Amino acid sequence: MPGLSMRQFRAILKKDIVMELRTKEMITSMGLYAILTMVVYQVALAEAGENFDVRLVMPGLIWVAFIFMSMLGLNRSFVHEKDQGCLDALLLAPIDRPVIFLSKSVGNLLFLLVVEALSLPVFAFLFLQGKEGIGNPIWMIALVLFGASIGIAGVGTLLATISVNTSGKDIMLAVLFVPLEYPLLRAAVGATFAAVIGGPGTMTAFWGWMAWIAAFDVIMVAVAYGLYEFVIGA
Repeated sequence: MPGLSMRQFRAILKKDIVMELRTKEMITSMGLYAILTMVVYQVALAEAGENFDVRLVMPGLIWVAFIFMSMLGLNRSFVHEKDQGCLDALLLAPIDRPVIFLSKSVGNLLFLLVVEALSLPVFAFLFLQGKEGIGNPIWMIALVLFGASIGIAGVGTLLATISVNTSGKDIMLAVLFVPLEYPLLRAAVGATFAAVIGGPGTMTAFWGWMAWIAAFDVIMVAVAYGLYEFVIGA
């Protein structure tokens, strides 16, 4: 990336981070949504009994919460830009469109990782307190979160840019987001399950699912990068 493009990338990313640090709207809304979703899960599983192994459903519960939390955050990131005219200003500035994509994607990735890191201890407190812990090292779950969040932020940035100019922003983003992210969601749940359950054979399954996540990230983020110039100017 040329020096000018790198400076533009840093400027846009810094602007998003500073704005979020001042308002805390995106992180707060995503965090509250994730925590409230987990509380609902805890109430729903309250009658399952003490012998119920919550680890069997934990990966699915985590990623359902994170996927819908991500849609909320992605939508808010671009609605805020649209309402204040920042997006129009970026389009009028002499900035390459892929630079806007990269800066917005990295910003969304950082916010997602922060909320995920804050939400997991709450989940462990609600569901794993006094029960058997995860079967494999914690870094495996962190690797799944990081890998899947790259795909969510990259593809989600493209889809949020498309949906922000429509009348039904929230519905349109969900309609586009869930089907396209389904392969990533399936791989993330599988890798998280292997990391949580542990035992013989789980490492092979874990790295198999991680290969799927890596392939999704490379292919879909590259496609989103290539299409962004046409989408944002539409």
